[in-house]
Amino acid sequence: MKYQIRQSKADTVFGVINAALLGFVILIVLYPLVFILSASFSDPVAVMSGRVWLWPISPTLKGYSAVFSNNSIVASYINSIIYTVAGTLVNVCVTIMAAYPLSRKELYGRNVFMFLFSFTMLFSGGMIPSYLLVRGLKLIDTRWALIIPVALGVWDLIITRTYLQSNIPQELYEAAEIDGAGDFRVLVQIVLPLSTPILAVITLFYAIRHWNSYFDALLYLKSMRLFPLQLTLRNILILNTVDLSMLTDVEEIAQRQGIAELLKYSLIVVASAPVLLIYPFVQKYFIKGIMIGSLKG
Repeated sequence: MKYQIRQSKADTVFGVINAALLGFVILIVLYPLVFILSASFSDPVAVMSGRVWLWPISPTLKGYSAVFSNNSIVASYINSIIYTVAGTLVNVCVTIMAAYPLSRKELYGRNVFMFLFSFTMLFSGGMIPSYLLVRGLKLIDTRWALIIPVALGVWDLIITRTYLQSNIPQELYEAAEIDGAGDFRVLVQIVLPLSTPILAVITLFYAIRHWNSYFDALLYLKSMRLFPLQLTLRNILILNTVDLSMLTDVEEIAQRQGIAELLKYSLIVVASAPVLLIYPFVQKYFIKGIMIGSLKG
């Protein structure tokens, strides 16, 4: 026989109110995403007139055609892929190389090193000294300007170090040392295979930061051929305006302004798609890795 616990009226009311509030929050979060997606597929005139609310009106691919036919957008998209892949690879390698020795009890003065790393989370030189440093290293207007200055994230270092300390037994290190394995072999053959969850987490963190970053590019890059997608998107969303004094035909004005609006929505979708596609594949590792330190055994 199946038994069910009867809920009191107060519990039922609480459940209904809780479900209603959560549903309202979901609608608030989802509606802008649905609107942008619908607007990107709608007719420019419908977008300009504000007739798009939920579903696409007169579906068209003009926006996406304009995105992929624009050479600067395609070039910036490729640049973002390069920055994201290369930058994330450098970030993960540097983070692991720093977290592994800091997780070993044998490292003399590791608490001092950890304090120095953590200190940078509270205090930094600021934007102008950082720019002078990058300029002094002759990285201005190079791809390395978006990779080297952010090669290590201290927060990612802390959670990686915590994971290694909590999930890799000291006995494994001792057994490896008895077998004659050095630190590099221990790192490659023991630590990395057992660190898949945290590697997936920091890879996702770093990749999203690189993909969404535009301020560093705004500071350090001058050549448009090196611009990442987010900087190009910023220029389109903020700086792209139609000079009405140069146009005399009302239909031409409406058409160009409509295409400009449609281009914005289409580019937002194109810019967000990679992250939305990658996240489901690393979600299980993300949840496991992000819960590091929440439970103590």
